[in-house]
Amino acid sequence: MTLGVFLAVLGAAFLHALWNALIKLGTSKVGGMVILSIVEVPIGLAVVLFTPAIDPAAVPWVLAAGCTHFAYKFFLTYAYDRGDLSRVYPIARGAAPMVVALVGAVFLADAVTGREYLAIAVLAAGILLMARGVFTSGEDRKLLPFALGSALATATYTLIDGMGARVSGSPAAYVAWVFVADGTFFTLGMLALRGWGVIPRDWHAWRMGAFASVASYGAYAVSIWAMTLAPIAVVAALRETSILFAVLIGWLVFGERMGREKAIASVVIVAGVMLTRL
Repeated sequence: MTLGVFLAVLGAAFLHALWNALIKLGTSKVGGMVILSIVEVPIGLAVVLFTPAIDPAAVPWVLAAGCTHFAYKFFLTYAYDRGDLSRVYPIARGAAPMVVALVGAVFLADAVTGREYLAIAVLAAGILLMARGVFTSGEDRKLLPFALGSALATATYTLIDGMGARVSGSPAAYVAWVFVADGTFFTLGMLALRGWGVIPRDWHAWRMGAFASVASYGAYAVSIWAMTLAPIAVVAALRETSILFAVLIGWLVFGERMGREKAIASVVIVAGVMLTRL
């Protein structure tokens, strides 16, 4: 992984933590996610106009990604209704890199070195330590099945997106079409489940949701681009440093407690990042 790709993935990690924080800020987490999804559609279509067409062979990958992104958003919003950013986010992101690494090693052609697997393991240890507080701090354990469902969906769409972007011949256009599918599926799905009342009516919610959508696109596009240049498992692990950014946002913006456990976990995560560069 080159230095440029490394720094780009770190930037994507920050953007990912940022849009999650914006969703968490809203009074209606589902409503905020619906706004984000609605705005995703015009963003995706606008990008499609200025990028080369994707290979038709990538269409099934786009549709599969849209379905798994629906599951990811669904589980994540319900988890945020039950827990803090600095707890839900690490759990939701923590299990995914291990699934990606194991599946990637068995079924994909990526050459991942022993050192890179060590980096993934160190990152996973830091992520799990960050999430440990849900068991020791008396927090709502109902968030766990939703956060773990989100993690499984993350692992699934990471593998789908990495392969789909390579098949597409145009990673930027692939991301754009996934945004269109993702935004359409989630919006229609939540309208079917919750009715028109799920869409917030106030301007502030729309402004926050739109900004979150732009940040989400930036994080997603950079990650997919990086997966075309570096092993999928390593990119997936490195972008989990978004947990460090999420914890800092939770501490500095939301006033969430920064205990010794979180500080140690942050150091472990940084160590994992450094291992990906050695």
